[in-house]
Amino acid sequence: MPARPDPDPAPLALHSGFGGLDGEALQLVARRYADRGLALGGERFGSRSRDRDIVCTAHDGDRLLGTLTVRFDGAGGLHADLLFAAELAGWRAAGVRLCEFGSLAVDRQAHDARRLLSQVFHLAYLHAHRLAGCERGVIEVNPRHVAFYRRWLGWLPYSTARHNPRVNAPAVLMSFDFATVSAQIARWGGRPELLAQARCLYPLAWDAATEAALLARLG
Repeated sequence: MPARPDPDPAPLALHSGFGGLDGEALQLVARRYADRGLALGGERFGSRSRDRDIVCTAHDGDRLLGTLTVRFDGAGGLHADLLFAAELAGWRAAGVRLCEFGSLAVDRQAHDARRLLSQVFHLAYLHAHRLAGCERGVIEVNPRHVAFYRRWLGWLPYSTARHNPRVNAPAVLMSFDFATVSAQIARWGGRPELLAQARCLYPLAWDAATEAALLARLG
């Protein structure tokens, strides 16, 4: 069960912008991949400005503590096409607007890693769904992390494990319907005191007023 959040945690500084993963964010991903014995494929982090990729980061003061990228489907496809082209083709054929979350990393020294994960995910959701109109997100996850993301964020597995040569490790395709994410945020967002009752991380997301203010700033 997640630890009870601090009663008045210090605010995180959330940033996002178009481009490729580089600088401190790339260094954080490299460290966390190395911690897990994963390879770091350089092509994974190239900028595809024509498809308007987004890099979201979370900071505590000057220290970068978390990062998550959003890749929009386009002429170049998604990284997940390498292993899961058939699964993605089914959604595309049904007219579903897809995006891909990736390069998720949280610093080991983060004081409240679950709050950080919830908020950087919420920021990515705002870009992907509220601003860009994507209907479904996909992410490649190591099999040992599937249970965590399924339980606490509601992501669902859509494949068996397959070897991912970019990181030299197995990967499972997980996906989430943004309409369901929206409903969870509306129900629980901004209510951290209900974390144990909710049994998900959405109480650590923002409330409606904070979300609206962020959307105005991003738009």
